Amino acid sequence: MQNEIQGDGKTFLARRHLLQAAFLLPALALVQRSALAAVRTPEATEGPYYPIPSMRLKDVDNDLVRISGRRHTAEGNILMLTGRVLDSNGQPVSGARVEIWQCDARGRYIHTGEFSFRRRDHGFQGFGFDVTDRRGIYTFRTIEPVVYPGRTPHIHVRVIHGERVLTTQFYIAGHAGNGRDRLFRRLNPAEQQAVSMNLRNGRRSLETVVDIRL
Repeated sequence: MQNEIQGDGKTFLARRHLLQAAFLLPALALVQRSALAAVRTPEATEGPYYPIPSMRLKDVDNDLVRISGRRHTAEGNILMLTGRVLDSNGQPVSGARVEIWQCDARGRYIHTGEFSFRRRDHGFQGFGFDVTDRRGIYTFRTIEPVVYPGRTPHIHVRVIHGERVLTTQFYIAGHAGNGRDRLFRRLNPAEQQAVSMNLRNGRRSLETVVDIRL
């Protein structure tokens, strides 16, 4: 698998610069101050709803809240998610492709195998990607994950760098459903902390910083 930028490259870069200006630069201070976690990011199952290319929307970028050509934005609480991709020595990894996918605020995934009576939120992109810069930083604008039947709120994450592929899941720190979630409970306390999102109120949205250690 290669770190290809799919879709309209100009649109992707424009969106990326917009998100950096609105959120990433202020949050960078938080990223730089965070202590390097000694624990590698734990692996997690991909799950049944990883969308293959034919299922994805044409507008694929790192802003899952707004879809080009559609008037309304996604339902739910907007979440700015950023962090660094680091190697085993704690050094930044540039050029890594970071993908995320999650259900919408109604609990629906964009996937042909997802059967539900709930209507999907057509303002939510559902899947997106970013490519880390020279500092190893990735950033997304998405929504706060919601409860999915049988699961605590979570965001699926995949990192691709050369032949290295890491698939994991991020969780909301302290959420009441974590203790009942079979995948979260398999992790030891240090691993749980490594994939937990500590949400805070920013100027315009929720914000969180999560580093990924390969």
